[in-house]
Amino acid sequence: MAYYRRVGDVPHKRHTAHRDGEGRLYREELMGEEGFTSDSSLLYHRGVPSAIVDSTVWEIPDVSTAPNHPLKPRHLRLHELFPKETWASTDVVTGRRLILGNADVRLSYAVSTADSPLYRNATGDEIVYVESGEATIETIFGALDAEQGDYLLLPTSTTHRWLPKGEGPLRTYIVEAGTGHIAPPKRYLSRYGQFLENSPYCERDLHGPSEVLLGTGTDVEVLIKHRTSRGLVGTRLVYAEHPFDVVGWDGCLYPFTLSVHDFEPITGRVHQPPPVHQVFEGPGFVVCNFVPRKVDYHEGSIPVPYYHSNVDSDEIMFYCGGDYEARKGSGIGQGSISVHPGGYAHGPQPAAYERSIGVEFFDELAVMVDTFRPLELGEGGRSCEDPSYAWTWSGRPPA
Repeated sequence: MAYYRRVGDVPHKRHTAHRDGEGRLYREELMGEEGFTSDSSLLYHRGVPSAIVDSTVWEIPDVSTAPNHPLKPRHLRLHELFPKETWASTDVVTGRRLILGNADVRLSYAVSTADSPLYRNATGDEIVYVESGEATIETIFGALDAEQGDYLLLPTSTTHRWLPKGEGPLRTYIVEAGTGHIAPPKRYLSRYGQFLENSPYCERDLHGPSEVLLGTGTDVEVLIKHRTSRGLVGTRLVYAEHPFDVVGWDGCLYPFTLSVHDFEPITGRVHQPPPVHQVFEGPGFVVCNFVPRKVDYHEGSIPVPYYHSNVDSDEIMFYCGGDYEARKGSGIGQGSISVHPGGYAHGPQPAAYERSIGVEFFDELAVMVDTFRPLELGEGGRSCEDPSYAWTWSGRPPA
């Protein structure tokens, strides 16, 4: 993400001595992607960023998966996973439940009113979509606020914690890259990295930290999710001093928020294909959002999607607001996920196809993740399935 940002106390020249008012030397850290060949930032620490005093096993939440077999479309009701009595004892990090996953991406969900521990994901970038509620996210780069409809993009290994606030619970939908990094689609960017005029959002819509955040304390625990040859594991590192000791940083790598309400939909006379709704891309997957919008205006257009086969991908739709026209009559509602796997032709419910003719506006909000390798069901997904969904197009369940 080639959008330069500078926050706090940064020296005139990089890789040179930088001292506080009493002459003590700050420690410079390069946080960079793909070795030294991609985006990075330089952070200036009061302490030694690598000083740890303990390392123990952290048992991460269950990430086991089971194949979608026999193959069928599925409806998962995420709001069933977290009854109200669990909110106060659940946090966004240790309480998230895996819905779907493969080697490229993991989709999880959490509902919480509890502060999270310090955490960083060392497997890949992480996007958290706030379905409802509000939170302050404290990070090594500074604090960010997020509310309903915000995406929060956290670069790999960004130490952070979630602090829910407000009256309602914080409902979060988490997209974790299995490896690599999440970024705006390349077709939205110039060859130098600036958003083009045809992009549905731009630099003004990305909100990064504006002030540094200095923590205090010694022997501070940080939970780290990382990979081994045997799969995903967790480690609890104890740092000699609080990792939030950065007095200044600059560069093009940092966490930021993007509101789905700042995404400008692209429409046409006839139905536009899903790539016009794309907001991010990652290794092996893309993220799209469907927002309230004027729909097709050709006199004979059918605004709901045509039936289509996912030849090369699984299509996962998370319904997070409004009234989704194509799914009326199927049981889909707020907090639902539909799973339409590769090899299966799908589309609107039968009555919705004709009912949409002449409709001029869709009041719907949904986040779609398309993957290019099959997804498997996590324990959370297996726990909240509506078994009747697959038969809603025919209206006839198996005998």
